Amino acid sequence: MEKRGRGVKSSLIQTPNQSSQQAPVTPRKERRPSMFEKEAYAQILRERLRESVHDVQYVEPPFDDSIADIGKEWKSALAKLKFANSYRMEPLKKFQAHSVQTKIQQILTESLKDVKYEDKVFSHLSLELADRILLAVKEFGYHRYKFIIKVLFIQKTGQAINIASRWIWDVAWDSWVAAKHEAESYVALALVFALYYE
Repeated sequence: MEKRGRGVKSSLIQTPNQSSQQAPVTPRKERRPSMFEKEAYAQILRERLRESVHDVQYVEPPFDDSIADIGKEWKSALAKLKFANSYRMEPLKKFQAHSVQTKIQQILTESLKDVKYEDKVFSHLSLELADRILLAVKEFGYHRYKFIIKVLFIQKTGQAINIASRWIWDVAWDSWVAAKHEAESYVALALVFALYYE
């Protein structure tokens, strides 16, 4: 007669006849250490590094005493700057469209004073103007803003033109500015888009 205890399965209770026919017991795997223990965390990282494959490039550092300064430059060149997250969701200084517009207008009038319309000249002039405008806008010191500058030259031949831009942006911090310079044979239009980068 087999005794059955409360909550115990009958297959787990062994009789003397069953013990000799039992299969060999496999040893239990060791429990993985917790990642919150210092030594265990280091061990987990070592295991992951061992399992992963890396392409490593090695640069021989200079060992000569006469070029010790070059060694310092070598180390500083390889070091990456890491900045702590500031959790800043808004700019320190908001983009001021009016002041930027007056500066762009000034640049356009100065550089296009006595210029006549020519296709070949304007292709290079538009790039130069865009670079000058970008440098002037960066001097205002709007931190964490990215700027997109478009400079368009349109020849006057009696046509009508519509220029449109479409963007997805934050209405509170992002903005844009347009400045126009008009001559007898062409119209120059400069557009600056200021996008806050969190």
